[in-house]
Order: sequence, then C-alpha cells, then structure tokens
Amino acid sequence: MHKEIPYDFTIQSLGACTIPSPINVSYFTPDTKRILFNIYLDQNADGDTLPQGVPGIPLSLEVAGPREKIFFDPSKTKAAIVTCGGLCPGINDVIRSLVMELYHRYGVRNTIGIRYGFQGLIPKFRHPTVELTPDMVKDVNTIGGSILSSSRGRQDIGEMTDALKRMNTDLLFCVGGDGTMRATECITKEITRRGLNIGVIGVPKTIDNDLNLIQKTFGFDTAISESVKALQCAHVEARGAPNGIGLVKIMGRQSGHIAAGAALAQTDVNFVLIPEVPFDLEGENGFLKAVERRLQQSSHCVILVAEGAGQEHIRQEGQRLETDASGNPRLLDIGIFLKAKIEEYFSKIGKEINLKYIDPSYTIRSVPANASDSMYCGALGQYAVHAGMAGKTGMLVGLMKDEYVHIPLKVISSGTMVDPGGNIWIRVLEATGQPPSMKND
Repeated sequence: MHKEIPYDFTIQSLGACTIPSPINVSYFTPDTKRILFNIYLDQNADGDTLPQGVPGIPLSLEVAGPREKIFFDPSKTKAAIVTCGGLCPGINDVIRSLVMELYHRYGVRNTIGIRYGFQGLIPKFRHPTVELTPDMVKDVNTIGGSILSSSRGRQDIGEMTDALKRMNTDLLFCVGGDGTMRATECITKEITRRGLNIGVIGVPKTIDNDLNLIQKTFGFDTAISESVKALQCAHVEARGAPNGIGLVKIMGRQSGHIAAGAALAQTDVNFVLIPEVPFDLEGENGFLKAVERRLQQSSHCVILVAEGAGQEHIRQEGQRLETDASGNPRLLDIGIFLKAKIEEYFSKIGKEINLKYIDPSYTIRSVPANASDSMYCGALGQYAVHAGMAGKTGMLVGLMKDEYVHIPLKVISSGTMVDPGGNIWIRVLEATGQPPSMKND
C-alpha cells in the first residue's frame, strides 16, 4: 500500500470549452499534460507504489499554458482584478501582465480594478472601481505598492458574490496571500452553490515565501536583494569601530526564509536567528556567549534576526496573543529586545561595544520588483489569464518544480518553514560559522 497524501489536485471547470482560442501560438497546452507531484524515486524506496490521484494516474498537477479551446467569448467577457493583504514588490507587475494579456492576446476590452482589496466588493465602503486599460497600466511596474491599493480583514462572502453578479463579472483575479486564497476559495464555493458562471483565479502573493506547495512567491527575490543592502551597511558599521556589532531585523512573519536567503546572498553575516530554530539567550551555549566569543576572535559581528524569532523570550507568561485584521499574530519587536539584551550583557561583563541597529522591514516591501521578480510576475499574470479564459476556477497559478501549474485553492495554506535539518539551513550554518545549536540542553 502506498502512503496517503491528502491532496486532491482536480481543477474545477465552469463547463466545456467550445470557442477556438484567438491567440496565435505554435503549441497549445492540453489538460492531459501534467507534472508528477512526487519526482524523487527514493521516496518510494520502501516498496510503496507512486501515490495515486485520479485512478490509474500518479498524483500530478495540470501544467499551465494556453488552451486550444476556451470557455469565455472574449468580446463579451468582463474581468475584475483585486489585490489584498500586505504590500509586496511585484503587485503592479501582476496587474500589468493580467491587463495586457487579456487585452492584447485575447481581445478582452472590459477589465476593472477593485479598489482596497475585498472591501471594494462591499457596498457600505463605497469604493469606486477603476477601468484598467493597457495605456493606464503600461508603466505601473516601475512603482511599488499596488495601484489598486489593498486592505486586510474578513468580508461577507455573500455580499462579495452579490457584487460580482451585480457588476456582471465573468472572471475575478485575486492577488494575495494565504488569507486571500482562503477567502477566494469561499467565494468560489458560493459562486458554485448559486450556479453562476464566474471564474475565480488566484495569484499567490506573499513576500515571506511561506505558502505550501509553491516553489517561490513573487516579491521574495526583491526582499532578499533589499535585505542584502541593509546587511552590507551593517557590516560596514560593524567593521568601523572596535567591537562593532551590526544588528539587522528582517521581516518574514513566522518564517525565516527571507533571513536565510539574505544570509546566503551576503556571507558577511555571522549569526542568523529564525523562528524555526529556538535559541537560549544566557548560558554557556547561549546566543550572547556566542557573540562574545565572536568578538574575541574577530572584533566585529553582524547579526541578522527574522522578526518572528525569539518571541518566547519577549512574551511574558500569560500575555495575550494579539492578531491583526487578517488573523495573523502580532509579533513583538525582537530587534529592539535583542539590542537591549546585547547591550545589557556586555555592560555586565565590562566590555565596551559599538552596536548599530537597522530595521529596513517596510522599505523592503514597498519598493518596485527587481528584474527577476518582474519576469516572474509577468509569467504568473499570463498563465492566470490562460486558465481563466479556459473556464478554470477555484485555483491559482504557481511555480512547482520549475514548472507553472494549476493548483486548487483548497490545498493552499501558509506555514511553510525553513527546515532546520534541510539544505538551506545547513548552508546558512556553513556560511555564518555560527554554532549548530545555541541551546543549553
């Protein structure tokens, strides 16, 4: 018997595709073209057979791309785009790609933008929609943020569905993170329950790169590039004074992906603290003692801490865990906390230090996408339009194993962490030279 994998990669469809695609390509992608979910032979070395999806077919995903026949008549199609959650480099690139692909490749002449996230679908907020044309979006990739703006927080699914029906929407493209994708799934279910022919396609957005199944989310490469700039400054500051310490806090919520990636890109970092790897402050094997040893060896030190690291050291017993409008935990400031603890420790042992603290978090997410992310966002937008025009719904487009694929919304969740036993963290330990463990037990 094979091991059960709780994934169903069946993609929902609005109906049969009968309209010849208007786009001119040398090769169309058939629904039968799929990529295996499990590509490693050693996963089945114990004798298990490949996990099955559809009977007789190994667990696999639809490959994204233009279909030969489409569901929607482009001349009669109305599309809508909404961006939700926190800002992230590349949102405007995705908007641009969606509009350009719809207009120039498929001939869709009616695309609107929903302002301020899902609030824009709720009548009481009175947010007007905006017409999106190629001329309007042609240069938006050069600026950060979202030209449609964004918001957090849950909205009534029924009201949002009512709004889509009232606006005669055929296709809705939702750009957002795990919370947005959960809401998008609920909208899809309500549309299906009502028997409406409205396609819903997600484009995964999270700068933290913490969505399961998704190889890389857009904005991540830009976040690393911007983090490296801060680390370079911290290194200069640390080397510029006796016993200099450069302390940098990087965003990432409860994931250490950005911190780990930045440390590998800027190998002058000596310590990386991430939520996935607990550490002690005090004691012979603790973090503070390790910093002391580093200063004894090299007279300077660069420390990179992810914003979700070490929360157990800050939060007092019984202290209530607060959440934001999207339900994400509000993190306490590990950067300020560590700065105080480091200064306090070296004051106690009578050793003078020169510590500079840098927190670039919100500048990182507000900049335009770099070339790598911009290219990625362009592809995501194109593949999202291909899927939507072919009548796919309740899904998102994403990169998996270097292939763009269709993934059902229902299997997407947050919480993908850096594996303390995985290659990424092992490479971080090798690059920094920090102790494999900074725990006393």
